[in-house]
Amino acid sequence: MINEFKDFIMKGNVMDLAVGVIIAGAFALITASLVGDIIMPIVGWIFGGLDFSNYFIPLGEGVTATSLDEAKEQGAVLAYGSFITTILNFVIIGFIIFMMVKFVKSLEAKKEEEAPAAPPAEEVLLTEIRDLLKK
Repeated sequence: MINEFKDFIMKGNVMDLAVGVIIAGAFALITASLVGDIIMPIVGWIFGGLDFSNYFIPLGEGVTATSLDEAKEQGAVLAYGSFITTILNFVIIGFIIFMMVKFVKSLEAKKEEEAPAAPPAEEVLLTEIRDLLKK
């Protein structure tokens, strides 16, 4: 059983998946920083200094704080500003992945155009027969 597990883990697909998950985790952190530290402050500035990270709706009467962190300490809140930021993260990641897939497909198409297509086996055989008949 241990040898089967080793064989499974050492397959290329599993290793590729592991690398992909690790890179995706790092990419998600980069995107979260891009959205939270660069894009959302610009969007907030455009809309008059709004800070989406502090947008929330208190779900209890005991919540009187004006910042999200303090409000969470006081009680339950609906943090829709964080949700907006997360949706923006998703859209950016989705767009970047779309562009990467499109780029890879264009490289594959270019590679297929450069490589001459091999003629079918029947055509090769008929060509050989024709050449033999000419002799």
